[in-house]
Amino acid sequence: MFKNKLLPFFVVFGLFVLVLTTLAAAEENEKLRIIVFGAHPDDCELKAGGIAARWAAQGHLVKFVSTTNGDIGHATMAGGPLARRRTAEVKEAAKILGIESEVLDIHDGELMPTMENRLTFVRLIREWKADIVMGHRPNDYHPDHRYTGVLMQDAAFMVTVAHLLPTVPQLSKNPVFLFLSDNFQKPYPFEPDVVVPIDDVLEQKIQAIWKLESQIESLWATGNFEKVIPIPEDEAGRQERFLWLTDRITGRNNRIADKYRDRLVEIYGEEKGKQIKAAEAFELCEYGRQPSEEELFKMFLVR
Repeated sequence: MFKNKLLPFFVVFGLFVLVLTTLAAAEENEKLRIIVFGAHPDDCELKAGGIAARWAAQGHLVKFVSTTNGDIGHATMAGGPLARRRTAEVKEAAKILGIESEVLDIHDGELMPTMENRLTFVRLIREWKADIVMGHRPNDYHPDHRYTGVLMQDAAFMVTVAHLLPTVPQLSKNPVFLFLSDNFQKPYPFEPDVVVPIDDVLEQKIQAIWKLESQIESLWATGNFEKVIPIPEDEAGRQERFLWLTDRITGRNNRIADKYRDRLVEIYGEEKGKQIKAAEAFELCEYGRQPSEEELFKMFLVR
């Protein structure tokens, strides 16, 4: 008798759990998975820190991958100590953005488009189950940037091929591949397919980049690798340097918005397009899946 009375309860409870599980699975399937390849521990943060913060705030899953460890990118430090320092810095930046971060153990300045590295890119994209993959264009001043772009493109079809790297299941659907913005003109200039306003997350992006102290005190402060201008230890000095960085990053993203103002107006309409102050821009790669403009805008939170 007692068991018979409990039976309806267990049926209802079981159905309740099934509904919750189904809803959770549906919600998980709606989350985008994005992986961004930058040549050094700072490139992803500079080029895509804003959209990463916006994606993360919406529950999407973002991973930044530095394809070299940055171990020569400083005036007075180098080797293992610098690599460990820069890895720790981008990990802290990732916490602020709400994303994940990985730094590959490849020396700064020595990235090559080898089969080994191609398989690494394929593995990372597959393991992340990426819907969107972004990286540098293959025409860039720095060889690490160029070869990051080459390797990303080389992986664009191979991530779907089952018998390449069979230890990691292939993707059933090719991701959308895009390029990060740059100012290089040959063989053709960067042409954005989507420009994303980041006014609402610019402060968050700056706070993340503030964690990259090795760059703030060296290359960004001096423009060369000859000397270091240490970040002051006193509060007033640190605040002054932070304001300097704020102006630098704000100006960088303001220039992107101004440069692609016509595209912003096309996407958002004249009133809103003219009001956007800071932006990031991305160009669709002809390799990989080709979304419609409306789908692309939806993926980048434009619609």
